[in-house]
Amino acid sequence: MKLAEALQERADLNRKIDQLKYRMETNALVQEGESPSEDPYELKKELDEAAARLEELITSINLTNAKTVTEGKTLTAWISHRDVLTRQIAVYNDLIDAASRTAQRATRSEIRILSAVDVKQLRKETDALSAELRRTDALIQAANWTIDL
Repeated sequence: MKLAEALQERADLNRKIDQLKYRMETNALVQEGESPSEDPYELKKELDEAAARLEELITSINLTNAKTVTEGKTLTAWISHRDVLTRQIAVYNDLIDAASRTAQRATRSEIRILSAVDVKQLRKETDALSAELRRTDALIQAANWTIDL
Protein backbone atom coordinates (compact mmCIF):
# COMPACT_ATOMS: atom_id res chain seq x y z
CA MET A 1 0.00 0.00 0.00
CA LYS A 2 1.26 3.46 -0.90
CA LEU A 3 1.41 6.14 1.76
CA ALA A 4 -1.19 8.20 -0.12
CA GLU A 5 -3.61 5.27 -0.05
CA ALA A 6 -3.13 4.94 3.70
CA LEU A 7 -3.81 8.66 4.09
CA GLN A 8 -7.03 8.30 2.10
CA GLU A 9 -8.09 5.33 4.21
CA ARG A 10 -7.32 7.34 7.36
CA ALA A 11 -9.57 10.15 6.14
CA ASP A 12 -12.32 7.64 5.30
CA LEU A 13 -12.05 6.07 8.75
CA ASN A 14 -12.29 9.46 10.43
CA ARG A 15 -15.46 10.20 8.45
CA LYS A 16 -16.85 6.75 9.27
CA ILE A 17 -16.19 7.26 12.99
CA ASP A 18 -17.98 10.63 12.87
CA GLN A 19 -20.95 9.00 11.13
CA LEU A 20 -21.02 6.11 13.61
CA LYS A 21 -20.95 8.59 16.50
CA TYR A 22 -23.97 10.36 15.05
CA ARG A 23 -25.82 7.07 14.43
CA MET A 24 -25.04 5.85 17.95
CA GLU A 25 -26.31 9.09 19.48
CA THR A 26 -29.44 8.98 17.32
CA ASN A 27 -30.22 5.46 18.51
CA ALA A 28 -29.22 5.92 22.15
CA LEU A 29 -32.73 6.82 23.30
CA VAL A 30 -36.08 5.45 22.16
CA GLN A 31 -39.65 5.94 23.19
CA GLU A 32 -40.98 3.34 25.59
CA GLY A 33 -42.29 0.37 23.66
CA GLU A 34 -40.25 1.21 20.57
CA SER A 35 -36.91 -0.15 19.42
CA PRO A 36 -34.03 1.80 17.87
CA SER A 37 -33.69 1.75 14.11
CA GLU A 38 -30.12 0.46 14.58
CA ASP A 39 -28.64 -1.56 17.42
CA PRO A 40 -26.31 0.77 19.36
CA TYR A 41 -24.16 -2.21 20.40
CA GLU A 42 -23.64 -3.25 16.79
CA LEU A 43 -22.70 0.33 15.97
CA LYS A 44 -20.32 0.35 18.95
CA LYS A 45 -18.69 -2.84 17.68
CA GLU A 46 -18.28 -1.22 14.25
CA LEU A 47 -16.82 1.88 15.89
CA ASP A 48 -14.33 -0.17 17.92
CA GLU A 49 -13.15 -1.98 14.77
CA ALA A 50 -12.77 1.31 12.86
CA ALA A 51 -10.89 2.87 15.79
CA ALA A 52 -8.48 -0.09 15.99
CA ARG A 53 -7.79 0.13 12.24
CA LEU A 54 -7.34 3.89 12.49
CA GLU A 55 -4.79 3.48 15.26
CA GLU A 56 -2.83 0.95 13.15
CA LEU A 57 -2.86 3.29 10.16
CA ILE A 58 -1.81 6.37 12.14
CA THR A 59 1.08 4.46 13.67
CA SER A 60 2.23 3.15 10.28
CA ILE A 61 1.86 6.55 8.63
CA ASN A 62 3.80 8.31 11.39
CA LEU A 63 6.60 5.72 11.37
CA THR A 64 6.83 5.91 7.57
CA ASN A 65 6.91 9.72 7.65
CA ALA A 66 9.64 9.68 10.30
CA LYS A 67 11.94 7.31 8.40
CA THR A 68 11.37 8.60 4.84
CA VAL A 69 13.92 11.21 3.75
CA THR A 70 13.21 13.48 0.77
CA GLU A 71 15.53 16.30 -0.25
CA GLY A 72 17.50 15.94 2.97
CA LYS A 73 14.56 16.10 5.38
CA THR A 74 12.14 13.53 6.72
CA LEU A 75 8.53 13.69 5.59
CA THR A 76 7.68 14.52 9.20
CA ALA A 77 9.88 17.61 8.94
CA TRP A 78 8.33 18.56 5.59
CA ILE A 79 4.82 18.18 7.03
CA SER A 80 5.78 20.36 10.00
CA HIS A 81 7.22 22.93 7.59
CA ARG A 82 3.99 22.90 5.55
CA ASP A 83 1.85 23.30 8.68
CA VAL A 84 3.92 26.23 9.93
CA LEU A 85 3.87 27.93 6.51
CA THR A 86 0.10 27.53 6.35
CA ARG A 87 -0.31 29.11 9.78
CA GLN A 88 2.17 31.90 9.05
CA ILE A 89 0.45 32.76 5.74
CA ALA A 90 -2.94 32.90 7.48
CA VAL A 91 -1.61 35.31 10.12
CA TYR A 92 0.05 37.50 7.48
CA ASN A 93 -3.15 37.59 5.42
CA ASP A 94 -5.14 38.62 8.51
CA LEU A 95 -2.58 41.37 9.20
CA ILE A 96 -2.79 42.55 5.59
CA ASP A 97 -6.59 42.66 5.83
CA ALA A 98 -6.46 44.59 9.11
CA ALA A 99 -3.83 47.04 7.82
CA SER A 100 -5.74 47.60 4.58
CA ARG A 101 -8.85 48.82 6.39
CA THR A 102 -8.49 52.54 6.81
CA ALA A 103 -11.25 54.58 8.38
CA GLN A 104 -13.10 57.04 6.20
CA ARG A 105 -13.02 60.62 7.45
CA ALA A 106 -16.08 62.78 7.04
CA THR A 107 -14.32 66.00 8.02
CA ARG A 108 -10.71 67.19 8.17
CA SER A 109 -10.88 67.46 11.94
CA GLU A 110 -11.44 63.73 12.50
CA ILE A 111 -8.53 61.53 13.53
CA ARG A 112 -6.69 60.00 10.63
CA ILE A 113 -6.02 56.25 10.77
CA LEU A 114 -2.85 55.02 9.04
CA SER A 115 -1.44 51.57 8.44
CA ALA A 116 1.43 50.69 10.76
CA VAL A 117 2.81 48.07 8.36
CA ASP A 118 4.01 48.12 4.77
CA VAL A 119 1.15 46.21 3.14
CA LYS A 120 2.88 45.99 -0.23
CA GLN A 121 6.03 44.44 1.29
CA LEU A 122 3.99 42.10 3.46
CA ARG A 123 2.06 40.91 0.39
CA LYS A 124 5.38 40.15 -1.36
CA GLU A 125 6.53 38.14 1.65
CA THR A 126 3.20 36.31 1.80
CA ASP A 127 3.41 35.52 -1.92
CA ALA A 128 6.91 34.08 -1.41
CA LEU A 129 5.71 31.98 1.52
CA SER A 130 2.75 30.80 -0.57
CA ALA A 131 5.09 29.71 -3.36
CA GLU A 132 7.18 27.81 -0.79
CA LEU A 133 4.01 26.22 0.57
CA ARG A 134 2.97 25.04 -2.91
CA ARG A 135 6.43 23.59 -3.54
CA THR A 136 6.46 21.87 -0.15
CA ASP A 137 2.98 20.46 -0.61
CA ALA A 138 3.85 19.16 -4.09
CA LEU A 139 6.97 17.48 -2.68
CA ILE A 140 4.92 15.82 0.08
CA GLN A 141 2.20 14.69 -2.33
CA ALA A 142 4.75 13.24 -4.76
CA ALA A 143 6.40 11.32 -1.95
CA ASN A 144 3.03 10.05 -0.72
CA TRP A 145 2.41 8.36 -4.08
CA THR A 146 5.88 6.82 -4.34
CA ILE A 147 6.53 5.66 -0.79
CA ASP A 148 5.28 2.29 0.41
CA LEU A 149 3.74 2.15 3.87
